[in-house]
Amino acid sequence: MQAPARLLLCGALCAVSGAALAQSSVTLYGIVDTGIEYVSHANAEGKSVVRMPGVTGEFPSRWGFRGNEDLGGGYSAIFTLESGFNLRGGDSGQGGRLFGRQAFVGVKSPYGTLSFGRQYTMTYLALLGADIIGPDIYGLGSLDAYVPNARADNSVAYTGSYAGVTFGASYSFGRDSAGTGNSPGQGTCTGSVAGRPTECRDWSVMLKYDASMFGVAASYEEQRGGSTAAANFFDGVAPIPLIDAADKDTRAHVSAYANIGKLKVGAGWLNRRVETTSIALPDVRSNLYFVGASYFVTPAFIVDGEVYHIGNNEHDTRATMGTLRTTYLLSKRSAMYAQASYLGNSAKARYSVSGGGGGTTPAAGTGQTGVMVGVRHSF
Repeated sequence: MQAPARLLLCGALCAVSGAALAQSSVTLYGIVDTGIEYVSHANAEGKSVVRMPGVTGEFPSRWGFRGNEDLGGGYSAIFTLESGFNLRGGDSGQGGRLFGRQAFVGVKSPYGTLSFGRQYTMTYLALLGADIIGPDIYGLGSLDAYVPNARADNSVAYTGSYAGVTFGASYSFGRDSAGTGNSPGQGTCTGSVAGRPTECRDWSVMLKYDASMFGVAASYEEQRGGSTAAANFFDGVAPIPLIDAADKDTRAHVSAYANIGKLKVGAGWLNRRVETTSIALPDVRSNLYFVGASYFVTPAFIVDGEVYHIGNNEHDTRATMGTLRTTYLLSKRSAMYAQASYLGNSAKARYSVSGGGGGTTPAAGTGQTGVMVGVRHSF
């Protein structure tokens, strides 16, 4: 082949290769976050503890891959593989799963996104706008540990948006296929059992509206029982066995937020109901309320806080918790923070202020203070 022909062929191949590469991308990303925490009355004897928490600070540490390939016509193939880890020891989170936070593949189109795998349920996604503190060590997870861990295996999910309105739905054939549990005290529920289609099933729906100045959201999620499943209310009372496929653990939520200049405020309500087929086990419900605010004092200095209250009449347990957090942005990717929280328990309640990995349950009726300073980096 003559030199000019070889040059033309090389140029054409390079152009085709470049076009193909331009239509596909894979991104490595993550958050590395930890610090030092103090918790008072961290056991039944009233002793305090100073530690490096294992689960979260401002955000749980994670790393992952996110991919997108343009298929043309407004369609694209997507995937996410996300792994959680505990920075203090380098071990994997979510029961040791390699990609325990997210592992899904799907198709994004002008009509919405359809995805398959281990994914967040609509409970988690619907709360993102109004829950100011989020998956913080002193956040909603201290009173309901499932909220920041609301994921399901074997799930099919759809989300679609139009003119600010977003609808989402998910369905899981068995919410815990690895048998490691999705939140503390909930047992395991592998599901996908022949002849028992509702065992360990999980389904959820979400409807929300987001505008430039405000947003509102609502969601509903239902989990069915299985032979090794349980429902923990995280108040010191023993988890409720959910051993029948007809047993239900449901959460309904409504929330709203508003942006006013440098200030953002959010509030919401989360209702939980556990209903079993056992005559010996009464139905149990709880109501969790929250209101929070975030303010940019300067472009690099943020002050935010949130107040929570939960009540459970059947267990006669209640708790009120307040969290105040300050964050200083060292750069677009790095920050330092300091935060403190106080939780007051009713006479029979044993909620813990810290969602940092367990091991800090106080005596019944005892209040707790949690203080943490930390650093995080995003990549």
